[in-house]
Amino acid sequence: MSESSPLFVASDVHGHYDALTEALRGRGLVDGDAKWTGGDARLWILGDLFDRGEEGVAVVRLLRRLAGQAAAEGGHVDTLVGNHEVLVLGSRRFGDVAFTDVDGMDRQFLHWWVLNGGFEDDLAELTEDEVRWLETRRVLHVVDKSLLVHSDTESYLGYGRSEEAVNAAVRKILASDEPEEWWQLFRELTRRHEFMGEEGPARVRSMLRSYGGEELVHGHSTIPDTTELEPSQVTQARRYCDGLALNVDGGVYQGGKCLVVRLN
Repeated sequence: MSESSPLFVASDVHGHYDALTEALRGRGLVDGDAKWTGGDARLWILGDLFDRGEEGVAVVRLLRRLAGQAAAEGGHVDTLVGNHEVLVLGSRRFGDVAFTDVDGMDRQFLHWWVLNGGFEDDLAELTEDEVRWLETRRVLHVVDKSLLVHSDTESYLGYGRSEEAVNAAVRKILASDEPEEWWQLFRELTRRHEFMGEEGPARVRSMLRSYGGEELVHGHSTIPDTTELEPSQVTQARRYCDGLALNVDGGVYQGGKCLVVRLN
């Protein structure tokens, strides 16, 4: 892999398998049988594979299959951890076990996951190997000149000031049996809209100084929710924050498109 190979990102598939495969076909990355045709291209999904759609496990299996096929051709396919991955994995590990968060509130992962559009079949269908794979994904990554994250928040800075430190800290949490720490991670990754407004550029620059890159690419907050556009009107990613931030979440679960965006 090199910086000259095509680099694509998508985000917030939310269990919409058909929308993802259609979008990948449109970019020439898969064929009609959802097999990799992207050669040495690189594809990163920015998290939230699950919930609000019923085929989250199918999306995981697609990405793992494509990862193997792409690697054989010199390409790369991977995903980041989003807040919904923390929810589904937390629900599988802790279920309806009650615990108290840092604000003294009683919480249960399974309850909050269902409220956020979770499907209990996903918990039964996920294999132990798939769980381990998800628990070891990155939460942020710098590729070429782009800092890839799931959420439009600076909360990543609370877990470390380098890519390696943040990912190591999150992997340690996801390997633990401490629901309070899992819940706090979910809360931090659920924060949003922190790059909008007057303070947005300074916050993005702080992220870029710590982790690298010249732009920050995220999902999490849909483009319809952050503009006056209806989901059906979203046809491309949204660049904002003095050009420093790129939102690639077309709002597929709202009826919008699954955007597969080329970054180079």
